[in-house]
Amino acid sequence: VQLQASGGGLVQPGSSLRLSCAASGFISDYYAIGWFRQAPGKEREFVAAISWSGGTFYSADSAKGRFTIARDNAKNTVYLQMNRLKPEDTAVYYCAAGPHIATMPATPDEYEYWGQGTQVTVSS
Repeated sequence: VQLQASGGGLVQPGSSLRLSCAASGFISDYYAIGWFRQAPGKEREFVAAISWSGGTFYSADSAKGRFTIARDNAKNTVYLQMNRLKPEDTAVYYCAAGPHIATMPATPDEYEYWGQGTQVTVSS
């Protein structure tokens, strides 16, 4: 499984960005794709995840109301739409794939495959 994250950039507060995570290789229907972010000096933080098959999704409190996760089956791509961005959203954003067994995986240890990360900087 290979994951390619893209779509980051430098934006002003209040702006929007859409991150993409393109997946290649075999991904089981029992897997989820998650987005994490890591700011300098901080631990990697869960943002949102979506199941590979059924569209079940889950997001962290910090993302609710501003971020939306979705997938495009035809393109094997998962998107993270981020609206009303704030300076505290500045981080490297990673996508990852991991088993979705009973509950949506929400910690880095639950994910097996990782993309390379894309930088998001929110600054005026």
